[in-house]
Amino acid sequence: MIWASVKRSLFIRISSILTLRKFSSKSHSFYGGITDDRKAMTVTSFSRRFLDEYVDVHLKPRTRGEYRRSVELFIVAKFGSWRMADLSRAEVVEFHGSFRHIPYQANRTLGVLSKMFSLANLWGIRQDGVNPCRGVKRYREERRERFLTREEYARLGSSLDEAAEDMPEAARAIRLLALTGCRLREIQTLQWAHVWLGEAELRLPDSKTGAKTVQLGKAAVDVLKATPRLPDNPYVITGRKAGEYLTDLQKPWRRIRKAAGLDGVKLHDLRHSFASDALEMGADLTMIGRMLGHSDIKTTSCYAHLKRENVKRSTDQVALRISSALTDARIQA
Repeated sequence: MIWASVKRSLFIRISSILTLRKFSSKSHSFYGGITDDRKAMTVTSFSRRFLDEYVDVHLKPRTRGEYRRSVELFIVAKFGSWRMADLSRAEVVEFHGSFRHIPYQANRTLGVLSKMFSLANLWGIRQDGVNPCRGVKRYREERRERFLTREEYARLGSSLDEAAEDMPEAARAIRLLALTGCRLREIQTLQWAHVWLGEAELRLPDSKTGAKTVQLGKAAVDVLKATPRLPDNPYVITGRKAGEYLTDLQKPWRRIRKAAGLDGVKLHDLRHSFASDALEMGADLTMIGRMLGHSDIKTTSCYAHLKRENVKRSTDQVALRISSALTDARIQA
């Protein structure tokens, strides 16, 4: 009888210990431990959570688009089936190196991937606490200024006219970029609610520098007046899907610039060219800053050297005119 009682007591104690261990294991997984499911999460699966819980919640619309582009076109395309927990620095270095021909995009994508790894550690997807992107050397990004000449504008105009036949939205967007000096994202995501044709203004609620008003010239107003409005789409530059805007202008731009003989010219160069032309026509840096929507005059100061070049050119022309007059006077004497 005593022995039966001891056996029963021993059995209860062993069962309790096993139950406690089992519960402890489950509790560890529930409260932040690394479960097999989390370890097995692929880059594709993680990227969905990354976009839903971080990008769409914490970033501005313009930055969201840049992050999505890096994730969908580069990161998932390369590592989609890989497990987040398995990626190492060696794979990241090789990945970054494969885009050395486009250093700006390579560096931006590396930054997005680095944020993904940081959150993977925070969310318990990786257990080593290591960010494989840390220490990977970024490529040097040389600032290259490119301004279109009048003859190049003429070639671009002809190319846009031809492109309007089979890709009217892209051609219209690029023409607006050239005529307004706006940033790419500002035209891509432009909604009719922000267009005030009577006042010849764009009233953008959320640009890179916050809310701003863009003054429109007559040529830009004419483009907008000729743009069809779709009842089920709030955007000016509409995409293929109902209710969405045109998300990719780079591909049509490469085709358009090739036809115009403008290889190497970027869409952002249209903004630089807008500022350059304004300077040449006599606008000062403060005025140009307002035209471009710069919140800080220091940003506009990058065009100061163009002002000096204009002054030098004007000085040379004045000196040449006076010299010519002096020569004429000497000849007449």
